[in-house]
Amino acid sequence: MTANYPALRLRRTRATAWSRAMHRETYLSPSDLIWPLFVTDGSGVEEPVGSLPGVSRWSLDGIAARAKEAVSLGIPCLALFPNTQPGRRSEDGREALNPDNLMCRAIRTVRDAVGDGIGLLTDVALDPYTSHGQDGLIDQAGYVLNDATVEVLVGQSLNQAAAGADIIAPSDMMDGRIGVIRAALEEAGHHNMQIMAYAAKYASAFYGPFRDAVGSGGLLKGNKMTYQMDPANGEEALREVALDLAEGADSVMVKPGLPYLDIARRVKERFEVPVFAYQVSGEYAMIEAAVTVGSGDRDALVLETLTAFKRAGCSGVLTYHAAHAARLLGA
Repeated sequence: MTANYPALRLRRTRATAWSRAMHRETYLSPSDLIWPLFVTDGSGVEEPVGSLPGVSRWSLDGIAARAKEAVSLGIPCLALFPNTQPGRRSEDGREALNPDNLMCRAIRTVRDAVGDGIGLLTDVALDPYTSHGQDGLIDQAGYVLNDATVEVLVGQSLNQAAAGADIIAPSDMMDGRIGVIRAALEEAGHHNMQIMAYAAKYASAFYGPFRDAVGSGGLLKGNKMTYQMDPANGEEALREVALDLAEGADSVMVKPGLPYLDIARRVKERFEVPVFAYQVSGEYAMIEAAVTVGSGDRDALVLETLTAFKRAGCSGVLTYHAAHAARLLGA
């Protein structure tokens, strides 16, 4: 500090809108947003997700329309999540390897609709495909098997890459999967395929509405604490990030978002790599609940929370409010 009050009055630069804009440290734009979308079968289908007010599952034609909307709003990337039909779910999640599964068809649909006008981030994990709701293969005791699961994740990644994905995003939290997936992508000639690793994904209470949206919530047997991280741990997150980067991740994800801004900041400061955060379904639902009971203004809440991610050092945010925020920012 070079001066004291009253020679220095910090409120001087806050007195007018133009001055506040000139001194603003953090900027939010539509290019900071990734829009998660849920895909379902059928044609002309929009299925509202009850626990996610304002969010729907869309059939392929609806996904194409959302992709065109995202391009018009300046949103650079979509994140796709399939709601796999119950009859196509199995203990081993083999539908993840089907080159004509719902995810692959959605990828091709977006490509047909907008070409390379938008990026496609695709989820790599088995929970949308398993009949037990876990992210991997399980043994007789229900324990998720690490190495056997990784073998399937490699096939899933190659399947999505062949369909036209731009960013493979393993969200499963199996040990060692980034290195094996990277090697397989290189061997298959997918040299420019990005990997955004869910490196610090916590066993959180904020995921419930998402599981409803992809149809795994009612199927889940047990919990995911043996592979997702303990919310009490921070140093462990740095170890996870270091491993994923060493194995070939191009960027890393912290999930959930707002309750873990301290982790996002620590990761950014330690590794100086692109860090993304997922403003997850429970966070979105809390904002919408606050709006419904008159406890807050949606526009202000959305922009303030998204700005917090950027202030913490995030390169971008996955948020269900992406389209709404982009409209506000483009106004």
